[in-house]
Amino acid sequence: MTNTTPDSKPLGHQEPAVQATGVHKHYGKVHAVDGVDLSVARGEIFALIGHNGAGKSTLFKMMLGLLSPSSGDIKVNGVQVSGDDFRTVRRGIGYLPEHVVLYDNLSGMETLQFFARLKSAPAGSCLPLLDRVGLAAAANRPLREYSKGMRQRLGFAQALLGNPKVLFLDEPTSGLDPRAIRDFYSLLHGLREDGVTILITSHILAELQDRVDRIGIMAEGKLLALGSVQSLRDQVKMPLRMRLRLSDALLTVAQELLQPIKGLHFEACAEGLDLRCPHASKMDVLGALTALGSGLLDIQIHEPSLEDVFFGLSK
Repeated sequence: MTNTTPDSKPLGHQEPAVQATGVHKHYGKVHAVDGVDLSVARGEIFALIGHNGAGKSTLFKMMLGLLSPSSGDIKVNGVQVSGDDFRTVRRGIGYLPEHVVLYDNLSGMETLQFFARLKSAPAGSCLPLLDRVGLAAAANRPLREYSKGMRQRLGFAQALLGNPKVLFLDEPTSGLDPRAIRDFYSLLHGLREDGVTILITSHILAELQDRVDRIGIMAEGKLLALGSVQSLRDQVKMPLRMRLRLSDALLTVAQELLQPIKGLHFEACAEGLDLRCPHASKMDVLGALTALGSGLLDIQIHEPSLEDVFFGLSK
């Protein structure tokens, strides 16, 4: 059943950049997408996550007009994807597929110029785009000399041709090293500041956690949950983990101070205490610990990761 929390509504009061209503896609008895309702606000970075076969890529392709829904309605920038007017809207959409297939004998510049002609984008925008994704120095090298990460960056450059207002990025960081991933998300945040709407699918949950505005979790064709990372944590009600490093003399005192707090579980460890704490009790715990003074040597607080939340909601 689709989540109906406030986080499932588009941000702000503008018409959503992307809206899906009651979308289904069936292949015989297989329900690849099974009744999805989704709104993505203009200028939002939205991530869609799920197991292989959850329906993410199928939903993306329907939003792009590459597949027709079995039923339901999809609009991009207020225009029906299935309507005649969508051809014009499509010029304002950029798409990076999961598997970038390019012609090895062309150079990076020739490849981008080819796509520029297809999109009626200015040829003069190609070199600045290659520079923007860190490929200017390799512009004239044939693609057979490109690494997987370089091909991925070239694919991203072609998605940016024509200054799209909506970007669909399917596993966009595949093959990128940590520095390139950091630069990629920095570029995305700059695009968001310019009002570009960005939809991402990814299996690398750790890199999404602090970099996207909202996340949708899909499983078996359904949208199970929708919201910011913190709101998803609240939905799954996962406890915080805390580790207290204490002087030996205060171990018993700390246990006595913490004992009255409801829902708190703790056990001794080599350095002091390990705690599992309901989010609502965090400030109670911190308040109780002030009585330890300098005997509390250190405290580490670990919120549930996006991976924890994902498995908690999709199991």
